[in-house]
Amino acid sequence: MGGIRLRTKFLLSMVVVSAALTFTTLLVVRHTVQRQVRLGIQRDLQNSVSAFHNFQTQREMTLERSAALLADLPNVRALMTTHDAPTIQDASRALWQLSGSDLLLLADSSGQVMALQATPPEITVRQAQEFFPQVVARDATRHWWYVEGHLYEVFRQAIYFGPASEHRVLGYLGLGYEIDDRVARDVSRVAASEVVFRYGDSIVRSTLKPSQEAELLRIAPRGAGGGPLQADPVRLGEEQFLATSVDLTSSPVGPALSLWVLKSFDQATAFLRSLNELLLALGLTAVLAGSLLVFLISHTFTRPLENLVAGVRALEQGDYAYPLHAQGGDEVAEVTVAFDRMRSSLQKTQRQLLDAERLATIGRMASSVSHDLRHSLAAIMANAEFLCESDLNASQREELYAEIRIAVSQMTDLIESLLEFSRTRESLRPAYGDVQSAVEQAIQTVKVHPEYQRIRIGVSCDGSTEGWFDFKKLERALQNLLLNACEVVPADGGKIEIGLRRNGENLEIRIADNGPGVADAVRDRLFEPFVSHGKENGTGMGLTVVQKILQDHGGDVVVERTSAAGTTFRLSLPLSPSPEKVLATKNAL
Repeated sequence: MGGIRLRTKFLLSMVVVSAALTFTTLLVVRHTVQRQVRLGIQRDLQNSVSAFHNFQTQREMTLERSAALLADLPNVRALMTTHDAPTIQDASRALWQLSGSDLLLLADSSGQVMALQATPPEITVRQAQEFFPQVVARDATRHWWYVEGHLYEVFRQAIYFGPASEHRVLGYLGLGYEIDDRVARDVSRVAASEVVFRYGDSIVRSTLKPSQEAELLRIAPRGAGGGPLQADPVRLGEEQFLATSVDLTSSPVGPALSLWVLKSFDQATAFLRSLNELLLALGLTAVLAGSLLVFLISHTFTRPLENLVAGVRALEQGDYAYPLHAQGGDEVAEVTVAFDRMRSSLQKTQRQLLDAERLATIGRMASSVSHDLRHSLAAIMANAEFLCESDLNASQREELYAEIRIAVSQMTDLIESLLEFSRTRESLRPAYGDVQSAVEQAIQTVKVHPEYQRIRIGVSCDGSTEGWFDFKKLERALQNLLLNACEVVPADGGKIEIGLRRNGENLEIRIADNGPGVADAVRDRLFEPFVSHGKENGTGMGLTVVQKILQDHGGDVVVERTSAAGTTFRLSLPLSPSPEKVLATKNAL
């Protein structure tokens, strides 16, 4: 044992030092790389947002100048002097194509929309009429219009009659472009990230998955825009992002439009897994190499102790013939010789104890079995002699026959119980089915007894009760428990409740009665063979057989509660078939 401890110390020291160095290196490298990756992502996000912000500013300036140029065209002024909506609508198409924009609106001086050209074409003049008067009423020239799932940035420009300084307004021109999928893809490609255009509480366009969009709306507060150059961690589903948002609206009126740029932190740090695997492989190699070196060095010194310890372990497993090699004259050799002498003496003593215990067990079993068989044989003998009398009527003969059948049934049950107790788990024949059928069959078998027909037996079920069981044996276990319960409950008012409930991968069956409870004299030995109390013809094998059947199925039975108000037995059965059950089923098929 000392040699094993010494070698174990060497090995454990090497393993602990190597593992500590490996994991410390992994943590330091991982933390450093993650920090550098996070800083790089933050810089990329800031650059992407700044680039888009500059691009957006240039686009707005271009669109605003385009709107001013179109509004100042003579043909546009002449067109607005007609005040004829169909004429203005027809002529506006050429202006729209000339502008290259996604939206063109023309309205008179009162804000009445006279013409509308838009992509997509399903946007109606009525919808434009609801929007444009608000544009005319405000001083700002730039507005956002969200309609039918489309978001436009609209620039308003007045159309003057004569010089603009005279402020004689003929009407208004609105020119806009749409934040569409193309814009989102372009921004995503330039930023090498995912982008989201959010308008108020709605996501207008994005390159995220629909499930990630819903998660973003859930975790981001209403109207959240965030700092224009701030990167924060955001988890969408199973993926972590670093996100930066910028507010694209300058007017405090109406919902805010913000651009969210999200870069996957998980993808950016995916290479850490391969780095961790490499470092872990190097650490394991160092551990194995060091362990092998320690093993080779220490093996020469610890070999005699290992042989002695192996002999002790073999003795623990019952092997008294394990060869021991006592070489030399040192202390270890002396201990080995002494242990060999002790082992021989112990083997002789144990053999004597086993013989004595075997004889005592056979005697107790023979005494109990012979008593039960003698009792039943005596009943059969007495009733058979009574049947020889000629002055018996049919009712008396039937009563004698019934007593003989009961005695034979008791003898058969005792023999079957002994056989069941001697069988191994491999004798199970599991089949797939519902435990409720076994419960109902056991109840019907118990109800055959006339004295138990007035006892009320209720059944409740919670969850699935299907699985792999040997239903014949399971039915017998349930029948034994029900018969025990029927024997102790009151003849009038007796009640038994059977509850089936699924608990994870196990099935729990509770059988509760309102009897007087288990006697204190047998409570601690209830499941031992030949233990019976208060029964005139009890064999003491019923609960022993129940426990063995449950244990063969991989389950167990316990007394969950017992008192003067009644007793509850809890049976636990695994619903999934064990490998032994599957093998037994295949062999049976």
